[in-house]
Amino acid sequence: MPAPLRYRLRADGREVAVEGDRLVDARAPFALTLDLGAGELRAGLINAHDHLHRNHYPRIGSPPYPDAYAWGRDLHERWADTIARARALDRRDALLFGALKNLISGVTTVVHHDRWEPAFADAFPIRVAAVRTVHSLGIEPALAAQPPGDPEAPLCIHLAEGTTAAMAEEVREAERLGLLNDRLLAVHAVGVDAAGADVLVGHGVAVVWCPTSNAFLYGRTAPHGLLARAAVLLGTDSLLSGAGTLLDELAAARATGPLSDERLLLAVGALAAERLGAPMPVLAAGAPADLVFLRRPVLEATCEDVLLVVVAGVPRLADARFAELFELAGVGTEALRVGGTDKLVAAPLGSVVARVVAEWEEAGRILEPRRAQPASGGAYATPSA
Repeated sequence: MPAPLRYRLRADGREVAVEGDRLVDARAPFALTLDLGAGELRAGLINAHDHLHRNHYPRIGSPPYPDAYAWGRDLHERWADTIARARALDRRDALLFGALKNLISGVTTVVHHDRWEPAFADAFPIRVAAVRTVHSLGIEPALAAQPPGDPEAPLCIHLAEGTTAAMAEEVREAERLGLLNDRLLAVHAVGVDAAGADVLVGHGVAVVWCPTSNAFLYGRTAPHGLLARAAVLLGTDSLLSGAGTLLDELAAARATGPLSDERLLLAVGALAAERLGAPMPVLAAGAPADLVFLRRPVLEATCEDVLLVVVAGVPRLADARFAELFELAGVGTEALRVGGTDKLVAAPLGSVVARVVAEWEEAGRILEPRRAQPASGGAYATPSA
């Protein structure tokens, strides 16, 4: 068995050391000590909601919609050809493109809100959280009534995704089904009313907030009153409805929401790990070697500022000047241009991006970092529940 990969990283006087897939004491000798320069070295970010196989889809629809069910019907009635063509993309390419969308923004763990894929166990470049998923009460009522898997594991469900009274009623239905507890992650929660907010908070339910997806589809997002009181995690949704990467969501949430900077960092960090049953994202010996190094603080960063991403000790994305780390790890690389910056990514991610963007040009927007803007004609208007 080969010896585990061992190296040390230094940034602004701070050192962390990697052995295999864990962080270790940085005082021992190492084969490579890489001086990263000035910037923020931190544990990798956590994206609590994505559909990894749908990030090459164009952002389609004619919003605003009353709810996700109406959006889904409209897509299949008016954009059936586009959806069929998107589904024809090689499944592994689709999943890897979704992984790349997350890696370029410093995400090292993601929730895939769909069935578990065999590819996730086959050298997949990003961690996929082991959670239970049910689509929604309206689409999978039988599964919602009896969720699959370990009842102690986190359960993710799209809940109250819309603006009608029927969406608000989904909270009461979820309570009748016994779904509401501190293991539930209620994704979107756009239509929660004041009484529903009391119910969710009272049961300790966490809300997964996807502000740009919500603004695009419904012209508003989860109620500020709910976000102010609930445990909140942050998600991107897929590019089918979301603006871009997790850094775009952080920027939108910071600009329009009630969460402090401290709560936003918890939403993509320690709180997300706690609610997903994942290890704490800390830079301490014994923790997973999931790291990101950014030119600027994460709440001010775009994807151009993400200079290094390490997952389970293995470099997955970095500025070209850090090529020796890939060489030490024995990881083949390919070039990727992000904004005005040349990056290296672990093969075959660069080739996957080239194939996907050649066919689905709009998916290339993740490579042109910018601040996410509210959906056309709307702000992130929200009730006060």
